[in-house]
Amino acid sequence: MRLKNEIKCDVLVMGAGIAGIMAAISAAEAGADVCIVSGTRICSGSSFYPGTWGLGLVGPESEADEEDLKSVILKVGEGMADPELVSVLVSHIRRGTDRLKAFGIQLKEAENKGEKEFIPCFDYKNRDWHGIVKDSAREVFLAQLEELGVRCFPSTRILQFIMTDGRVSGAAALTEKGGLTAFSCKSLVVASGGLGGLFQYRLNTDDVTGCGQYLALRAGAKLINIEFMQMMPGYLSPAPKTIYNEKVFKYSNFCRQETGRSIFEDWRKADLEERMEVRSTHGPFTTRLPSAPVDIRLFTEFLRNPRGVTVTYRESLRENQPEFIRTYFEWLKEEKHLTIDDPIQLGIFAHASNGGIRIGPDGSTGVPGLYACGEATGGMHGADRLGGLSTANGLVFGEIAGKAAAGWSSSISGPEEEWAEVLLSVIPNAASYLKQIQEMNFECAMVIRNGARAELALNRLERIKELCRCEAGYLETGDGTAGLAVSCRLTAALYLSECLMKAILLRKESRGSHYRWDYPEKKENFSKRILSVWDDGVKTGWE
Repeated sequence: MRLKNEIKCDVLVMGAGIAGIMAAISAAEAGADVCIVSGTRICSGSSFYPGTWGLGLVGPESEADEEDLKSVILKVGEGMADPELVSVLVSHIRRGTDRLKAFGIQLKEAENKGEKEFIPCFDYKNRDWHGIVKDSAREVFLAQLEELGVRCFPSTRILQFIMTDGRVSGAAALTEKGGLTAFSCKSLVVASGGLGGLFQYRLNTDDVTGCGQYLALRAGAKLINIEFMQMMPGYLSPAPKTIYNEKVFKYSNFCRQETGRSIFEDWRKADLEERMEVRSTHGPFTTRLPSAPVDIRLFTEFLRNPRGVTVTYRESLRENQPEFIRTYFEWLKEEKHLTIDDPIQLGIFAHASNGGIRIGPDGSTGVPGLYACGEATGGMHGADRLGGLSTANGLVFGEIAGKAAAGWSSSISGPEEEWAEVLLSVIPNAASYLKQIQEMNFECAMVIRNGARAELALNRLERIKELCRCEAGYLETGDGTAGLAVSCRLTAALYLSECLMKAILLRKESRGSHYRWDYPEKKENFSKRILSVWDDGVKTGWE
């Protein structure tokens, strides 16, 4: 099908969270004509997720602290982080923070920065900590985009990248009104968030689908560290998809709904207290620490009972609450109308991705004209990620990728194509198949993984692929787009899930956020990264 290139720009940004917005601002400041596209509204994605009490930003306390922070990131990453990307990230965080302040975005400062609750997740000491006020960030970012002349396209979904002579030259998109259009660009920045949308239970907004990673893969980019994902406890009810504050683990009771008895009643008291003390220092699950059995038990209970585990708080939590915990409960009361007296039903959810599109220090992907930044990328984090660094990643590499994309676009000359050839199809049962994949990933790729389940999942994916091939109806005109968005999302989920399952199978060990119950120990001979590439299908292997 031919689409007219109705919208022309130098740099097209896919995704409108912090990373995408910083990329758009940076590219526009460099003199590029910029368009930014979001599947929902501008200022969206995990950066503006409503289920958390704040958006933490962590960085080095001083220039002298940079080397220590780099070493901790590499240690926590367990050999899976790229030292060059880590160095770029850490050395630019203070600049990113200064830019937010210069924009006029309101940043919260801790009154008691020395409290241990402000130590970042998986870190051992306090760092420079700020809380980004989301309403302020949204207002200021929108004003910046308008001032710089960035054209914004909310509720617009990019469905396919357009290639010209091996470079990315545009994208086909579904508009807010349901029509098809094409963007012509000289460079494109993927900033579309992580892979939470692959899972049934996820602490993400619905625009975090993984489509950016899939389209980059098909264009020739590589995916790295895709098996490392953050799995975190969250509310099932009330206030579904609210993130549970890990600092209150040691003050909480976890009971089965049917009996009211503790799910840890078979543990020795000393073991439980030790594990809960450690578990109160980090948000996501990890195999590195002695707290791992806590999450494994919580997830096992969640598999057994989809209504989750009942959590209540002990009396000791009411006394002398640290600032971090007090702020959390104040937010819960104001935003979710919940108090410390309200029991909650808890489950384990997919949250952030530690892996994604492999990039270089300038955000380039190896595909001419294609750049990426933020949670859509991988390499600057490893098997585990320090708390607050996802925001830092978006700030730093958003600015870097936007500037590099603008530089590339200035080198492209010649007449622009008026028309683009695209191949789009609608799969009638796409929504049902997508739900099946999300349920399968919940069962096979969350906290507890094993080879047999991953093999079964790959077989199920092949069956769904075959059904899709039989059912797909290809569009010949711009009409009949009902079901097109979910069909494209399904295609992305199919192949990204294949990447994930193949990486799970290949990594026959447990490392960081990746736990194989059939291979529960870390193995030094697996201290290397896994790459996924497209070569007439998904191919997965060691770097």
